[in-house]
Amino acid sequence: MSLTSPPKVSQPPQAPTTSPIKQTKRRRPGDLAANLAAVVVVIIAMFPVYWMINTSFQRGVDIQSDTPNFLPWNATLGNYRKAFEQGDFLSALRNSLTVTLITVVVAIVFALLAAVAVSRFRFRGRTTFIVAVLVVQMIPAEAMVISLFKVLDGWQLVNTVLGLTLVYLVVVLPFTIWTLRGFVAGVPLELEEAAMVDGCSRFQAFTKVTFPLMAPGLVATGTFAFIQAWNEFTFALVLMNKPANQTLPVWLQTFNEGAKGTDWGGVMAGSTLMAIPVIVFFMIVQGRMTEGLVAGAVKG
Repeated sequence: MSLTSPPKVSQPPQAPTTSPIKQTKRRRPGDLAANLAAVVVVIIAMFPVYWMINTSFQRGVDIQSDTPNFLPWNATLGNYRKAFEQGDFLSALRNSLTVTLITVVVAIVFALLAAVAVSRFRFRGRTTFIVAVLVVQMIPAEAMVISLFKVLDGWQLVNTVLGLTLVYLVVVLPFTIWTLRGFVAGVPLELEEAAMVDGCSRFQAFTKVTFPLMAPGLVATGTFAFIQAWNEFTFALVLMNKPANQTLPVWLQTFNEGAKGTDWGGVMAGSTLMAIPVIVFFMIVQGRMTEGLVAGAVKG
């Protein structure tokens, strides 16, 4: 009896293995150019902020010098001390915070209700309402100053937080409604219907399904409303003409000393103080805001 060796099974040819170092993609010249362009854009965008902070620590002599000082070699806190002592900074800060927070909360609530109504329901006048929202956004703020002043003066709401808040809502609501409409429309209606099949009411389906998916959009629109109300100057200047009722943007003009000129050190220090709440707010909602902006760009 002869012993035979088992037949050899041929192995398929294997692709040559390469080290992870060789598998890395080479940078193309286009990628490098895009990165350099992005760095240049960031520098251009951030330089005014840096210059504002840098100037806020400089003395008046250094600010007025013909040679620009890119670093505050003779740094001083005198401009910030002057900013706190100029006018009524704390009162202006309180007024700005009050008006801005009320505007943001009320605008989000009303915009959310209007966006849901326009996106989820069909009713008479729906198209007219959408067109009206677009048209209102095209009207410049300066065109409404006189008429709004007369209306608020007749209601005795000039120099009041309520009057300025109503005006800010008129300015902010069209954009917030239009933006949130896109987010509501981007959530499939089938998700709510499936929740209602499982026993949820329409309200429960909205709060448990649609609302969480809209959270990034709410943050994005709320951030826009916050910045718009916080930085607004024209209406605050006209409607809040008493020093005790001024907001921070109007308070900044107190550094214009008439014939003496403008105290640029005080202006830059006041502008830096005014920017701190916006920066803090943005840092808190940064993650959600990025999601909202990306989702809004995709869903339109």
